[in-house]
Amino acid sequence: MQATAPMVEIRKLWTVFNTPEKRFVVHENLDLTVNQGEVLSLVGGSGTGKTVLLRQILGLETPTKGEISLLGQPVEQGAQKGAASRIGMLFQHGALFSAFSVLENVAFPLRELRTLPPRLIREAAMVKLQMVGLKPEDGDKMPADLSGGMIKRVALARALIMDPPLLLLDEPTSGLDPESSDGFVTLLRSLHRDLELTVIMVTHDLDTLFELSTRIAVLADRKVIIAAAPKDVIAFQHPFIHDYFLGERGQRAMELLREYPFAI
Repeated sequence: MQATAPMVEIRKLWTVFNTPEKRFVVHENLDLTVNQGEVLSLVGGSGTGKTVLLRQILGLETPTKGEISLLGQPVEQGAQKGAASRIGMLFQHGALFSAFSVLENVAFPLRELRTLPPRLIREAAMVKLQMVGLKPEDGDKMPADLSGGMIKRVALARALIMDPPLLLLDEPTSGLDPESSDGFVTLLRSLHRDLELTVIMVTHDLDTLFELSTRIAVLADRKVIIAAAPKDVIAFQHPFIHDYFLGERGQRAMELLREYPFAI
């Protein structure tokens, strides 16, 4: 039986930023494998390059050195092609076009293809709106009329419009109140299951982290120091992990992990 290829494979990746003052190394020989069907969360301190790594997988930024492949094919930086062109991305603040209606925002990636008739594009966008829990009449609203939770759902619908093999989430629950955050996490869990998505997520919210993650990859010391199940990550001896997961801010989330020991 042939083994399934990893969804994402990153090998010997370097990210270096040069400023007039100094050379700043963010990633140094970073390795990471993301398997098909899992929810892998990236955590790390400020400046460890979590969002930068998402953008490199998406092809929006070019690493200084190293390789990134998607389903065994190199990701062409700066010009998405093949499977990489269908990666779904949920940006932290939604990144909706303020001059477009909700339906126009969701339909935008399909319209850019210039290969489908308008009626089919509209129908596909409407399906995705309903998939994320919005009503058909919400399609006529403008982004300025939406709550924070609705903005996240519209942005998620747009990220799903190309039926992506891979979904990237940058702080998916940031800025949401607890009730909206819980509802969005429930939505993400059901979509991951029903659509058999592979998900890479950056989040600082420990509740979201433990409720959704099948594995957690910790960025520290310019590389991934561990990528494993949540319980194994917490047991790993490293100062950042101790402070992040076992400090005061992590206690409530740890209670959740003890109550629900098997995420997803």
